[in-house]
Amino acid sequence: MTVTFRRTVPVLRVFDWAKAHAFYVTYLGCAVDWEHRFAPDLPRYAQVSRGALVLHLSEHHGDGTPGTAVYVELDGVRELHAELTAKEYPYLRPGLEEDEIGLSVTLLDPFGNQIRLSQPVD
Repeated sequence: MTVTFRRTVPVLRVFDWAKAHAFYVTYLGCAVDWEHRFAPDLPRYAQVSRGALVLHLSEHHGDGTPGTAVYVELDGVRELHAELTAKEYPYLRPGLEEDEIGLSVTLLDPFGNQIRLSQPVD
């Protein structure tokens, strides 16, 4: 059998579900696909997604390191930037950045994780 990688899903460490929800769902526009907890008072592990962007968010101590950087390629970075700017999220006003890789928007979540959304140069 041939080895076939199907997808990569980064695990990002979060510390406060309300802040994570406000950032990933309300601001970035992701949907919560599912959540798991071993008990109501224990840490949460959840999947959020928007189209092909899929992220796991974990409150568990051993999952992920605060300050992780994730690089995401997409089309429509200008439109996404306009959408995010219109939401007037009080904790972040990202700009558009252009470099040799392409045009990008870098988002910093409330836990120090960085999501670089980049439209590569053709």
